[in-house]
Amino acid sequence: MSSVALYRDFDLHLRRPPRSVPRSAPARARPSIFRRIVAAIERSHQRHVERQAARFIAKHGGRLTDDLERQLGEHLSGRGLPPYHL
Repeated sequence: MSSVALYRDFDLHLRRPPRSVPRSAPARARPSIFRRIVAAIERSHQRHVERQAARFIAKHGGRLTDDLERQLGEHLSGRGLPPYHL
């Protein structure tokens, strides 16, 4: 399973030492309430998908093989439905 890292996944502050901010400087603006709600929903969804993937891998032997990775991708995308039986 492959993924693409987004720019917001990298903390650029780790590469630069923090500068001291004078007390007279205005406080940094917080993200809007809407942006914070959307971010919380994104984090919740990500945790849910990670738990679902962990359960799927554990249920199928605990080793991530190429075949299991393909099955997991199908399962998470909704295409891994069981075959239709009459």
